[in-house]
Amino acid sequence: MAAVAGRRKDEWLALLASDAIVEDPVGPSLLDPEGKGHHGHEGIRGFWDRNFGAVSRFHFHVRDSFANGPCCANLVTITMWLGESGTTMTVDGVMIYTLNDDGLITSIRGHWEPERAMATITRPAAR
Repeated sequence: MAAVAGRRKDEWLALLASDAIVEDPVGPSLLDPEGKGHHGHEGIRGFWDRNFGAVSRFHFHVRDSFANGPCCANLVTITMWLGESGTTMTVDGVMIYTLNDDGLITSIRGHWEPERAMATITRPAAR
């Protein structure tokens, strides 16, 4: 999360196994119309470029975390600032991470609802 919050794409990608899968959100959405996830560093890099490029700032709040075996499920609230205008969007969801024996992330599965996130968009008041 620190690498994402710091907008350090290459540092984030280095945490992922070469064959990792990112489903964020899980299932078909505007971010992944077929709902098959983004595969490998190349596919995940494209996901970052398409979806995080317009985000100027992230704030992650992990409300709870449940670790079992190679998996960890985090109950999160993620606030994103969209560009420099002060517009924000908040995502509430469950992020599930799975690690391999080398400690690299093999999957990220984000369970959140895009429509609910879109409904949270706030724009600063006009002056």
